Amino acid sequence: MTSSDMPPPEPERPPATPSDDRRHSQQEGSELDELRRRVSQLEGTRREPRHWLRALGSVLLIILASVLALLAVVAVWANSIVRDTDRYVATVAPLASNPDVQQAVTTRVTDAVLKQIDVDSLVAQLSQAAAQKGVPPRAASLIGDLSGPINSGLKELVSSTVMRVVSSSAFEKAWTDANRRAHTAVDKALTGSADTALTLKNNQVAIDVAPIVAQVKDRLVSSGFGAAAKIPDVHTDFVVVEGKDVGKIKSYLRVLQIIGNWLPIIAVLIAAAGVFLASHRRRALIGAALGVFAAMVVLGLCLTVFRAIYLDHLPPGTNADAAGAVYDSLVKFLRSSVRAVGALALVTALGAFFIGPSRAAVFTRHFCSRGIGAGRDVAASAGLRLGAVGRFVHRYKRWIGAAILAVAAIVLFTWSYPTTAVVIWTAVIVLVAFAIREFLDTAPA
Repeated sequence: MTSSDMPPPEPERPPATPSDDRRHSQQEGSELDELRRRVSQLEGTRREPRHWLRALGSVLLIILASVLALLAVVAVWANSIVRDTDRYVATVAPLASNPDVQQAVTTRVTDAVLKQIDVDSLVAQLSQAAAQKGVPPRAASLIGDLSGPINSGLKELVSSTVMRVVSSSAFEKAWTDANRRAHTAVDKALTGSADTALTLKNNQVAIDVAPIVAQVKDRLVSSGFGAAAKIPDVHTDFVVVEGKDVGKIKSYLRVLQIIGNWLPIIAVLIAAAGVFLASHRRRALIGAALGVFAAMVVLGLCLTVFRAIYLDHLPPGTNADAAGAVYDSLVKFLRSSVRAVGALALVTALGAFFIGPSRAAVFTRHFCSRGIGAGRDVAASAGLRLGAVGRFVHRYKRWIGAAILAVAAIVLFTWSYPTTAVVIWTAVIVLVAFAIREFLDTAPA
């Protein structure tokens, strides 16, 4: 081949400079960013409405579940007061030893007894008896001026006698027995249709204290005041709850009593639906738990505010201290339920947080896992052999965890009236069970 047949040489290109390379890489990067932006716009156009609707539905369901949880706690409390005799007696029994209630009962019974004693007639009889005994007329007329001191002394005698009866252990037993017998009328009292020992009339829930008057009458007679034997049977009421809004409140309690058995279940199912609908279910579970916790805080604040409003609207002459003691006794178990449900919600939120991907959660899990693993290694070096047990736990580790949580949930839901202590101890036992599961978990060799 001759030199004329060979192709002409290509012209030499200038070598690429670093600025050209940077320009090409920047261009490629901008094109890649633009491509990503367009893809994200397309995906957002297709998926964003769906995610937005799911998030909105989840939030609405969680809010509804939180409100229903608040109503469910009140409904369960109302049902326990109406249907559970032991619960009702445990609610009102401490009132018998409350000093403010004792003073209020003493005042009520003393007034009822004194209304049955005609002091003027007693003074007239005393003056007539003095005249018949030959007492000078001037001395007999002086006796007629003693109606005031006699009335005062008689009031002191009756009041001290009533106080001794009310502060005795016999009164506590009589109070408890009377409330136990009267519990069958509580339902009617809340609906305003009772006419027995526990009644609701004139916006008052009252207990007939006639047995106490009878005991006072016997003690006055035994102490030498024979005129007390003429006191007839007196039926007078000791007001347990009083206020112009009692008629409305008992209607609300009646409604809650009817739906009380279903509200807790409905609240749980709606919360579960809200969590299931959410795109990030773990976060939704935390939100639902915190929503229930917030509802319990609101309910606790409402009980405190309503107490002040209730005491401010008492009729004139009512013993405010006794009314406050009665209110605190009636809502004692409601407050206990509020604290228990709030504690359960807070424990659930913490549990959902610590199974998440946050740094604090991951660090906590790794720290606990390594600590338990170190303890297992020490036990293995001392001769502990888990063998088939360790392999079984490793294979069914998730199922075992689910079983632990299921048992804890069953215990809490079947416990008649779980308290904060029950919730905390259940959470502690669950943590111990998970630690044991981790300790027994040995990967196959």
